Amino acid sequence: MKAQFFRKAHKLISCLSSLFCIHSATNRTTMASNSKSETFLQRYGYDLLLASIAALYVLTIPYTKVEESFNVQAMHDILYHWTNLENYDHLEFPGVVPRTFLGALLVSIIAAPFVLTASLLHLPKFYALVIVRMALGCIILYTLRFFRHQIRNKFGHQVEAFFVILTAIQFHFLFYCTRPLPNILALGLVNLAYGYWFEGRFYAALNSLIFATTVFRCDMLLLLCSIGLQLLLTNKISVWGALKHCTGMALFCIGLTIIVDSIMWKRLLWPEFEVFWFNSVLNKSSEWGTNAFHWYFTSALPRSLLAAYPLSLFGLFLDRRVRTFTFPVLAFILLYSKLPHKELRFIISSVPIFNVSASIASNRIYNNRKKMIWNLLFLILLALLLVSLAGTITSFMASYWNYPSGYALKELHGIGFHNDTDEQLVHIDTFSAMNGISRFCESDLPWRYSKEEQISLEEFHHRNFTFLINEHPVINGFKCLFTEDGFSRVRLKSGFPPILLVKEPKVYVHGSLENQNIVSQNWSGCSL
Repeated sequence: MKAQFFRKAHKLISCLSSLFCIHSATNRTTMASNSKSETFLQRYGYDLLLASIAALYVLTIPYTKVEESFNVQAMHDILYHWTNLENYDHLEFPGVVPRTFLGALLVSIIAAPFVLTASLLHLPKFYALVIVRMALGCIILYTLRFFRHQIRNKFGHQVEAFFVILTAIQFHFLFYCTRPLPNILALGLVNLAYGYWFEGRFYAALNSLIFATTVFRCDMLLLLCSIGLQLLLTNKISVWGALKHCTGMALFCIGLTIIVDSIMWKRLLWPEFEVFWFNSVLNKSSEWGTNAFHWYFTSALPRSLLAAYPLSLFGLFLDRRVRTFTFPVLAFILLYSKLPHKELRFIISSVPIFNVSASIASNRIYNNRKKMIWNLLFLILLALLLVSLAGTITSFMASYWNYPSGYALKELHGIGFHNDTDEQLVHIDTFSAMNGISRFCESDLPWRYSKEEQISLEEFHHRNFTFLINEHPVINGFKCLFTEDGFSRVRLKSGFPPILLVKEPKVYVHGSLENQNIVSQNWSGCSL
């Protein structure tokens, strides 16, 4: 019975191996001789798989949150306002700290032809949001492709295949890779740095991290120092060599961001220096919440890596080579843990390295699956992969319900008033602006929008707003038209599935009682 069970398990993994084009070591010589005759799918199959999953996330969860607001609004303004800086959103809503425009400029340049095509077809601006997110995803996955090729060159085709499998069944990496966060813009450069590091081009790796640090995320300085120190201690680089090869890149990046961002912000500015001063010197980031020192290791990494977390630890024991690459990244996370304010996105750039270690462990288990003890580990590996897939589906469903105001505005637009020539003025409160609404979500006339802040509930009655998208269920002078539910928490239950996603009303859409066209219609109302 046991032997029959193992034979069935072996057939299952063989099917998975064929699906993801896992090639055994005996096939490498054949592949090398037939490299010129590789099919399109063999060359780009992994890219299509990862890109398809990322695209699915974009199409099903297209809206953005407050963390992405600067780059989202910047892309919108670059694409629709061009050189008319007076209409740019950041001058009215600058945020807590300034950010660079360089990432938004790059993505906008790539997306511009497609956005122009959508405009000529008279498609809503919402399609431009999907386009810019797709463009960003292509950039990140292209840099990941470069890193993946270095993994294949160093560790073999099977390790590369497991790297793709583990990445595909992790929710956060592919979900985040299309989200216009400074961390993700830096991730593209970190992927290049990892690739150069594996390739042995150490100064190119350092220069990539310098670009990421000085332009997009100053906290990448911790990763730069960790990798640079390891290269220095192992005599891969020298102090003089680093100064000779990297000083020019640092000065170029600082000069570039100062020139571009001083123009865009209308004042002399190096954005990431101000971010560094705010977060690290003044330590004001802790005003947005704090977590324990161990939070990255006990919460963020388990959620982002899933099965790859225990497998990556196992990989450190199996292959001495991977320790060289993993220990500096662990040092980066340890150093970062001293900062009280913590978020998963801050360490998203560490995920590819942990996946390499996990892929090495998975490959060793797979190759030895017919041996004693290893066959048990093989079954554990299969179970971990299934658990990861289940965790990814759960995270996907929770995220789908995490942008209630975006769906609320979409429903309000869908209701229409297309025959009403009167202006429809919509006020969007701070909570709604943080949870799904950006300028890409706005429609043309007769719709107009206001994000004016610090308006009391009593004052709304004296203003000329037609609709309110608000977090409060009752506002004097307005009728609550409908609500939009949002994700609240996860609840365990008996039966299948064992996890239930609990939703509750998050956003309320109100209509002015003075507008008879609104009052006379039938609405679903709001449950209090």
